[in-house]
Amino acid sequence: MLFDLFLTGTAAVSDSIPATAGALESAFASVSGMTVSEVLSIITSYLISFGFKIIKVMLVWFIGRWITKRIISFVKILMLKKNTNASVQSFMTSLLDVVMLIVLIIMIISIFGIDTSSFIALFASAGVAVGMALSGTLQNFAGGVMVLLFRPYKVGDYIEAQGQSGTVKEIQIFNTVLQTADNKIILIPNGPLSTGIINNYSREELRRVDFTFSISYGDDYEAAKALLEKIIAADSRILKSPEPFIALSTLGASSIDITVRVWARQDDYWSIYFDMNKTVYEQFPKNGLNFPYQTFTLNVNK
Repeated sequence: MLFDLFLTGTAAVSDSIPATAGALESAFASVSGMTVSEVLSIITSYLISFGFKIIKVMLVWFIGRWITKRIISFVKILMLKKNTNASVQSFMTSLLDVVMLIVLIIMIISIFGIDTSSFIALFASAGVAVGMALSGTLQNFAGGVMVLLFRPYKVGDYIEAQGQSGTVKEIQIFNTVLQTADNKIILIPNGPLSTGIINNYSREELRRVDFTFSISYGDDYEAAKALLEKIIAADSRILKSPEPFIALSTLGASSIDITVRVWARQDDYWSIYFDMNKTVYEQFPKNGLNFPYQTFTLNVNK
């Protein structure tokens, strides 16, 4: 079926070849009886006509691109007034630019007197073949549409997917652009994103901060718990509801491990995480609590 489609498009173009060949034969026959000055006059008029076509093509190209930019700007303003999601804005403007470019190329082909209907038929059949070859690219396009419809993430969200993490900067036709914490730009195809696992850290307003602090055997667990409660109560960024959680979680080989879980707003997550570690490091030794070191017992048999 694919081969038949391609032959249909090719036949549409090849039908015009005999007519073109006949026109060339009649042209050579008419030129053979002319003088040099007449031939030069014909060539000159042809070059002038061709030059006007080139000028017309350049005008159409630059005016067309100018109109395209104006249309895209108008669409952007319209979507901003409608409070359209930034993800949809970047996707639609990218798609509109590609469509306008294809229309502009077809207009330029028609200026040279080429029958665009034959080429459109050929492009349509070839497009099927290309579509089969570029199935992965089309999958990414469909993935972009799915992302915009179901919105598992949006521009500005911090996500982790396909082994990468970062802030979503753009959702393009085929790719999603991430900016990492160390300011690198990563492009992830939309196809795998639409079918894979996505960890969206920005979806919820609150986020839980987890800690594990260790004290040595012989230290007072209740004293450690009371000190942790005091540190948590002194930090206004830590929410009172849901309530903080403190429990003895593990009796390790060399340490007693205490699990601490507190809730905070998304923007405060990392500042609380680092500040809490620093405060505990300073306060535990001052209150007679020791950080354990890994120890080994060596038995020597004489």
